Amino acid sequence: MGEGAVTGGARWRSATKRHGLPTIVQLRLTPAPAQGEALAAAVLLCNQAATVVSRLAWHHRTFTVVELHRLAYYQVRAQVAGLGAQAAVRAIARVAGAYANRRASKKRAHIFRPHGAVPYDARLMSFNRDARTVSLWTPTGRVTVPYTGRPEDLKAVDTLPRGEADLICRRGVWLLQVGLTLPAPAVREPVGGFVGVDQGVANLAVTSDGAVLPGPALPGPIGGNSHVRTLRERRHRQRRRLQKKGTSAARRVLRRLSGREHRMMTDLNHQISTFVVREAERTGRGVALEDLQGIRGRVRAHRLQRRTLHAWAFAQQIAFTRYKAARAGLAFVLVDPAYTSQACPECGNVARANRPARGRFVCTGCGLAGHADHIAARNIATRGAAGWGAINQPHATGLPSPRRDRESKPPASSGGS
Repeated sequence: MGEGAVTGGARWRSATKRHGLPTIVQLRLTPAPAQGEALAAAVLLCNQAATVVSRLAWHHRTFTVVELHRLAYYQVRAQVAGLGAQAAVRAIARVAGAYANRRASKKRAHIFRPHGAVPYDARLMSFNRDARTVSLWTPTGRVTVPYTGRPEDLKAVDTLPRGEADLICRRGVWLLQVGLTLPAPAVREPVGGFVGVDQGVANLAVTSDGAVLPGPALPGPIGGNSHVRTLRERRHRQRRRLQKKGTSAARRVLRRLSGREHRMMTDLNHQISTFVVREAERTGRGVALEDLQGIRGRVRAHRLQRRTLHAWAFAQQIAFTRYKAARAGLAFVLVDPAYTSQACPECGNVARANRPARGRFVCTGCGLAGHADHIAARNIATRGAAGWGAINQPHATGLPSPRRDRESKPPASSGGS
């Protein structure tokens, strides 16, 4: 099993405060040739140590940080020459995190790529704000490397609390992705209600206002959902054809194409989440989405639709919308997705007959008609408002309860009194 060029650990391992929001900035390092060789040696050594720890964890079936530290700390320092104490600690935590986040399968040991990203914490790096340099640990000693970046990123690194960072070498360019903590704004009351978003395969996202995303509401190279489906199908056929061919040239093409669809889906989810959050912020509303956890195990799809259903990153779209809403101080709610596309938002009638076709909704009770995804988004918005009201309802003190009734009753008198 391999590990991507960017582990993403610094994104969410940031040493955030209780009420802070994690974020990440990317800095470009400009090391001298000798410093670059030292950083490359550090990356190789840390990934080798992580692989050693991973094999020990898999062999002993030990995956928690504390137990893995007791098991592997002295062994990995003995097997990997030049590995520092704190670098060994970070390698152990990295392996435990890989298994906990299910990036690694517990059926076989997780092997870390030799040139994969390496996490650095406060004991392995230190910043000099005035000189714009960062001191990084290497097996041959610390190196002080200048860094550059966007003005807003440099200001954030200077002023915000820093967490861990990922050291990355991408096509000969050294990057440092630093986790930061943003101050969390107070959540505003959604006085205008909620923007409901229905996620699907045919239409990636439809809001309660009737906007189909991506589409004309989102300017960009992608014109609509049909183009997205066509592009994904063409790439699937291309990968299958190249895998069946199996030649060295085909493998080179597969390596070149790897990650393109993932980057496209990530960009689409960013576009959708940004549009939804901006619309909610503009209208003074909150954001409500369906809680789609476990959808792949619940939904029974046609065999021709299973690959499309299982390949779409619903959780990523929810995660993007959640953190962007938190940054904007908007209310965010996940609602129960049951019967959202079969319930009438006007009369409340729930029936399977309300869906005569996939994209059509006609209420058998009141006759309300419309697009099924738009109706579902309206129901999600209504459930979001109800759920937010239940979350923020103060605890009632005068409601009856069995315990309170027992405590308020006088003690029973004895038979002889």
